[in-house]
Amino acid sequence: MSRRVLILSASVGAGHLRAAEAVELAVKELDPQAEVQNVDVLKFTNAVFRRVYSQAYLDLANKLPHVLGYFYDLLDRKPSPRQKSDRLRRLVQRMNLGRFLKFLNQEKWDVIVNTHFLPPEIIAALKKKKGFATPQATVVTDFETHRLWVNEPCEHYFTATEEAAIHLNSWGVPRDSISVTGIPIHTAFSKCADRTACVAKQGLVGDRPVVLQLSGGFGVGPIEKIYRAILEVELPLEVVVVSGRNAKLKTELAKIAAPERHRTHVVGFTTEIHELMAAADVVVSKPGGLTTSEVLASGAAMAIINPIPGQESRNSDFLLENSAAIKLNNLSTVPFKISSLLADSGRLSAIKANSRRLGRPQAAYEVARRALALAGSS
Repeated sequence: MSRRVLILSASVGAGHLRAAEAVELAVKELDPQAEVQNVDVLKFTNAVFRRVYSQAYLDLANKLPHVLGYFYDLLDRKPSPRQKSDRLRRLVQRMNLGRFLKFLNQEKWDVIVNTHFLPPEIIAALKKKKGFATPQATVVTDFETHRLWVNEPCEHYFTATEEAAIHLNSWGVPRDSISVTGIPIHTAFSKCADRTACVAKQGLVGDRPVVLQLSGGFGVGPIEKIYRAILEVELPLEVVVVSGRNAKLKTELAKIAAPERHRTHVVGFTTEIHELMAAADVVVSKPGGLTTSEVLASGAAMAIINPIPGQESRNSDFLLENSAAIKLNNLSTVPFKISSLLADSGRLSAIKANSRRLGRPQAAYEVARRALALAGSS
């Protein structure tokens, strides 16, 4: 009998969905007979809840990031026995996820893999109160473990780093229930990409440093300002800027006249980001968990810009502690910092080497193997 694997996420930013897709691809590759369903749980709720839960996060990240950071730290504290906020939050979630609960009970699954903390919290409550028997595993998609990821009972957790595993253990999760795998990224990153071939396939020349600027899947933030700052670098560059799904942004970026010393390429949404990263010397981006993991797997140097206070600032700390990135704190200093890095070949090589050392391109397969083992034992 084929194993039935349910992968659950939530469309709060693009990273959780990308992690879910990575696990799905790895499971299907390791066990072609497995029945796999990949579900965004927010599709089972109403428009108001979806707006508050998903869009409000994006709005805060773009307009009031320090407010988001405040709530991130607030929710990372150990609740007192009398604290009512957690109970109220869970009640609101259950009231708005009735269709999801019905979906869970309609079919029998051998294992559930979560790449966002919302579904495992609901499932843990079912396990406690109604004897829901399907084993679940949770994949933490940042480099440090926030309290919201801890939802017991949960048969297994996957973390990006040993430090994250230690912190998860401090919340009471047994150490033998935690695997340090890295964050699952698209299986394409696990195939050794030849830089020369990727340069040619992506229409690049590759005779000078390649700087790749990312804007996330939705193409939001001060992308145009960052792009203009990169173009001020005096050293001749080949600059690739990815606008994501934001067609208007792509049009505006294409209108910007670059200095003659640079070659520029404006790219919209692409499924070949692994090839662009393989071609890049420096990747300028916010340090989301998935993006960071992709850059590390590609062995590029990361130039961190505008990390969201909270999970992204902690991801930034991890990169800087391990000398796998530089940090761009101000737009005015972007040309100076990128120029300085590219002018120091020894430093650039060292950062790239550290990036490759930290990379976990096989993470999706490691998660998939453990998930299939859990499915086989259920």
